[in-house]
Amino acid sequence: MLREYLRREAVFLLSAGIILFFIGFGAVRPDLLDSASSAVHAAILDNFSWLYLISAFFFLAFALALGLSRYGTIKLGYDAERPQYGFFGWVAMLFAAGMGIGLLFWGVSEPLVHFLQPPPFIDAASPDAAAFAMRYAFFHWGIHPWAIYTIVSLSIAYFSFRRGMPALISSCFYPVLGERIYGAAGNVVDVLAVFATVFGTATSLGFGALQIHSGLTHLYGLSSAISVTIGIILIATALFMASAILGVEKGVQVLSKLNIVLATVLLVLVLALGSAPYVLNVFTSTLGGYINNIIDLSFQSYPFAGFEWSRDWTVFYWAWWISWSPFVGLFIARISRGRTIREFVLTVLTVPTLFTFVWFAIFGGSALHLELEEGANLAAVAGEDVSLALFAFLEHYPFAGLLSLAAIFLLIVFFITSADSATVVLGSLTSGGGLVVPNYKKVVWGLSLSAVAIVLLVTGGLSSLQVMAITAAFPFMLVMIGLCYTLAIGLSQEKVPE
Repeated sequence: MLREYLRREAVFLLSAGIILFFIGFGAVRPDLLDSASSAVHAAILDNFSWLYLISAFFFLAFALALGLSRYGTIKLGYDAERPQYGFFGWVAMLFAAGMGIGLLFWGVSEPLVHFLQPPPFIDAASPDAAAFAMRYAFFHWGIHPWAIYTIVSLSIAYFSFRRGMPALISSCFYPVLGERIYGAAGNVVDVLAVFATVFGTATSLGFGALQIHSGLTHLYGLSSAISVTIGIILIATALFMASAILGVEKGVQVLSKLNIVLATVLLVLVLALGSAPYVLNVFTSTLGGYINNIIDLSFQSYPFAGFEWSRDWTVFYWAWWISWSPFVGLFIARISRGRTIREFVLTVLTVPTLFTFVWFAIFGGSALHLELEEGANLAAVAGEDVSLALFAFLEHYPFAGLLSLAAIFLLIVFFITSADSATVVLGSLTSGGGLVVPNYKKVVWGLSLSAVAIVLLVTGGLSSLQVMAITAAFPFMLVMIGLCYTLAIGLSQEKVPE
């Protein structure tokens, strides 16, 4: 009986054991954890930065090739199956997947930081730096991240809905592993997916907690001590754990819809209260620059001047998206049953990307307008503390206090809903892909997510979050390359007209 339990729960026991060891090690020896993770991180960047760039572009090219090929007519489900959700409902949920802590955290701060601290071949705080900043914000948050998500979600959806296999990463390797996906080889694949998901989600939760803390400090003069950030994480943990255990799906759905409405209202207010013509010019100009330079941007690591800048930003983002891909991929797969591969690929790549471009054009473009045209000192604030940039930016608008409170509320609900969803997804990944997850697994993964975020914040703050995202993503990037191969084999076995 014990042997059967260990076999059945191998993925859960192994992945939970690794994460708990990491948490304990970080709690006892944070200095040693910081030095060890930094060494691994440096080795990955020094030797494999180029692989992140090539892989991200390959995932984009592969996704487009599938969507536009004869395989695009294949249903993610049975041939006669209709989509589970209507198109507009499906698109709305894609927005929900694309919206989150990251846009609020980086929407203002990233363009400002690039503007103030571009690579050395661009004059800092110049018009050229502003154009460079917006173009790279579009690039980092554009079609490449959604291509990464597409590879994982398309693989899971195809093998789960079309081939009737469990909704697991390991199932996607059936064409090469066969029945071994139910043994040690499959377990290793699923453990790597769990490992990436935990650290990718913990990175986002850490960003969110830092920004919530900065907002409360900005508005109410809260202490800036790290203990306050930890307290915020603990309170949010109690809320999302209650949601995950009690199964209050309706409440989470209501909060998610309210969040999207609030985010849209905030977006419209910033556009209406600022310089709309300026922002719209920024949008069109940046979109043109992005489209014209997408090949160069995809492969450019600036090896002769600016290599460190490329590693700190582009490689970090590609790693972050890869570490998020099991979580977001499983979510997108589950809402996409009944879609054709063509509809799936083209919609997932374009709709969320366009919304993200609008977000960065309005927030980032407005921030640069205040900096360049009205002499605001926002770039210096972002350069010193990226988590404070959004609230310093909102101070230049009417009803600044209300707008900042709305932003904090958005962050809190994004934190809760993201952590709640990640807890359920991790439970599913460690329960054979089942939709019904035992409560004890929800407890383990919910507490683990928050504990990892706290350990990383205590160990080294923002830099530790970025270090672990890159480190955790590296092995799963190799898994994703394998997914492309196995998906191609699976599709080649379909009887599709030439």
